[in-house]
Amino acid sequence: MTYGDAGTVERITPWALGAAVFLLSMASATGSMGVGSTLPVPVLAAVAAASGAAAVHARRSPWPLAAVGAVAYVWLVMWPAAVAASYYAGTRLRRRHLWLYGTVAVAVYALGGFVSRWGGGHREMVAGTPANVLLLGAALLGLPLAVGLWVRSRRQVLDAAREQARQLRREQVLRAEQARDQERARIAREMHDVVAHRVSLMVLHAGALEVGAPDDRTAEAAALIGGIGREALGDLREVLGVLRAQDPVRDPQPTLADLDRLLDQTRALGVTVNRHDEGVARPLGPTAERTAYRVVQEALTNVHRHAGDAATDVFVRYLPAELEVVVRNGPPAETDRGGLPGSGLGLVGLRERVELAGGRLETGPRAGRGFQVLARIPAA
Repeated sequence: MTYGDAGTVERITPWALGAAVFLLSMASATGSMGVGSTLPVPVLAAVAAASGAAAVHARRSPWPLAAVGAVAYVWLVMWPAAVAASYYAGTRLRRRHLWLYGTVAVAVYALGGFVSRWGGGHREMVAGTPANVLLLGAALLGLPLAVGLWVRSRRQVLDAAREQARQLRREQVLRAEQARDQERARIAREMHDVVAHRVSLMVLHAGALEVGAPDDRTAEAAALIGGIGREALGDLREVLGVLRAQDPVRDPQPTLADLDRLLDQTRALGVTVNRHDEGVARPLGPTAERTAYRVVQEALTNVHRHAGDAATDVFVRYLPAELEVVVRNGPPAETDRGGLPGSGLGLVGLRERVELAGGRLETGPRAGRGFQVLARIPAA
């Protein structure tokens, strides 16, 4: 059953109960028992209608239904309202009010037996003898009250089971988060052990080579390698901080203002890089500028790794609603040059970074040989 069907049933049930109480009340007063047959039919219909109306609102409070049921039973031995009131008393009333209801109901059934005995005739035979008073009290009071109490306890058990299931789901989410944090910490430790150590050794060797370089060109290359290695350590430290869920890194993140320095480092490695700015430059959000910088950084890394010294053009286009970054390289000058090893996941991670910023990334070979990386990043 869908939620819509359940809502429809919830709305229809009170009215169906009211109609059933009305019809059964009329049948009990005018049927084979004939207890209320001496009264006009409109009077019986009015009492039955009052019983049905009280039954419609019994979910809010069973007391009006109990009052109407008491009057109808004592006066006309109309039992449907009394049965419905006993059921709702079992499902709705608290213990203290339940004892009060039981006491009053017993008194009402005793009064009904006294009135029926005093009235004589067919009514005395139906509800005026002591045996019939006890029988009607058990059937019209005890049985529906017991059913209501059983339904109430079953609902409480189901509610407790649902709450336990929700608690288990919350605990499962917490355990998953804890496991994720532990895994992130483990990855951070492994990255530190495997990557940071080797990069540190590279920086140390570059420093030693710079000090003992036989010529200026070798010293400059060693200094460049050392600088790039130290920046790599800084980036690695940033990633480790995120993986360990520590405080955000306080060092300023690279933006488009640092792009020229990145291009100079690439040119120092022998790659011809030309920058082209199009549109009116304007300040952008930190996420957009940081993402754009990382796009150029990853693209230039792939150029150096796979295309060697191929000429590269970097386009930064300031569009009205977004920033477009294009890195386009030609074929390498040395066609037989083997590419440097890589993880193969650089562009995958770059695509995820751009999409997290709300943009899109397009990569692929160019028609005239070469490769192009195009990123469109929302300016806001």
